Amino acid sequence: MTKQNSGNSTLLRRQKLAVLLHSSDPNIMITTKHQQDNNDGSFDHRQSNASLPSPNRSSSSSSSPVHYFMSPVNHITSPYTKSPWSIPYPNNINAVNNNNTGLIGSLVREEGHIYSLACSGDLLYTGSDSKNIRVWKNLVEFSGFKSSSGLVKAIVVSGDRIFTGHQDGKIRVWKYFDSKRKAYKRVGSLPTTKDYIKSSMNPNNYIEVRRRRNVPWIRHYDAVACMSLDEQQGLLYSGSWDKSMKVWRLSDSKCLESVNAHDDAINSVVVGFDGLVFTGSADGTVKVWRRELVGKTTKHLLVYTLLDQDSAVTSVVVNMNTTDAIVYAGSSDGLVNFWERGKQTLSHGGVLRGHKLAVLCLATAGSLLFSGSADKSICVWRREGGGIHTCLSVLYGHTGPVKCLAVQGRFEEQEDDDDYRKDQEWVVYSGSLDNSVKLWRVSEQP
Repeated sequence: MTKQNSGNSTLLRRQKLAVLLHSSDPNIMITTKHQQDNNDGSFDHRQSNASLPSPNRSSSSSSSPVHYFMSPVNHITSPYTKSPWSIPYPNNINAVNNNNTGLIGSLVREEGHIYSLACSGDLLYTGSDSKNIRVWKNLVEFSGFKSSSGLVKAIVVSGDRIFTGHQDGKIRVWKYFDSKRKAYKRVGSLPTTKDYIKSSMNPNNYIEVRRRRNVPWIRHYDAVACMSLDEQQGLLYSGSWDKSMKVWRLSDSKCLESVNAHDDAINSVVVGFDGLVFTGSADGTVKVWRRELVGKTTKHLLVYTLLDQDSAVTSVVVNMNTTDAIVYAGSSDGLVNFWERGKQTLSHGGVLRGHKLAVLCLATAGSLLFSGSADKSICVWRREGGGIHTCLSVLYGHTGPVKCLAVQGRFEEQEDDDDYRKDQEWVVYSGSLDNSVKLWRVSEQP
């Protein structure tokens, strides 16, 4: 095969992956064969680094009884009607098998696939392709609000404002107003209507996005797939399928910068440490950006590329809760690469091999990494030091690809030989293309 043919083949593979990962109709990713549940409560303790072989998934699982409740939402006109969770342990929410890890509750709605989750205090926000954003509190539907168009692909919360990224390329801003009615109202969008009109009047503000199509640079023209907050600097970052990363100032909703970051759709953007921002794309790369002063303005400059591969990068997260910060990147080949922060650079620490299909989402908490996959499972990894990660458990229960994860923390005091110790436990929410949200309790202890 010639070099040119090889390049064309690689491009074709990336295009097919892009179609698979970014289609608005996710049913192409759902198989008809359900994952068989294993109710013996056993854990599989595995270690993985760059030199270890892939573990045998067929002999390992960790699951809990799964219960579903189908809500007749198609017969309900109001988006705020209560919808109960199916709770396996209604009398004691903490009674989750002897291993302190397992399923707490499950919610299945007929309104669409779950694409996004966000936690803030005791509230959980869920976004789906029904265009609804629902708000949950203590396993009860607290409130909800609905956009006029565009399925909800990303949610971030900053103080009293909720930012939602949509399939139609819009970023909408919401606030909680009415405590009696528990009502949220839309208070604006990014960019603001005023800024968009002002930008549209200047021909120099237009960029070519497709053949014979020019648009103002301050607005995404394709799906907003991801967002990340830099609370310290008062900035919001958004990544889009239009291949650009945009930087927004929270104080006045101004678009400060638009970066042509990748050659294909951006799937993940995350604010990291030392003023760095990480982006992952369907072009197979993970890039590192730093905001620096250039002349009289600040711009994001490419520092280096951490990863460049054929497989699409689907999710990037940064764990800054450990002694040394770690960057994780999941990809469509089912692998998770990670890098550890050194004194002056990031060094590749290894590869986690735990999934049969694409890794679609990642989340971190404490010393744990959670990876959700198109194989319908969630792997729970714990960093042991020295680049070694142990798979504490595999959570089964979803019947479709796991698309998004969110984590809340809690401490649990336990008595052990008259000495008290605190074991960190986490509440993990998982959203899936099987239309369900599941709630798990996960302990850092094996």
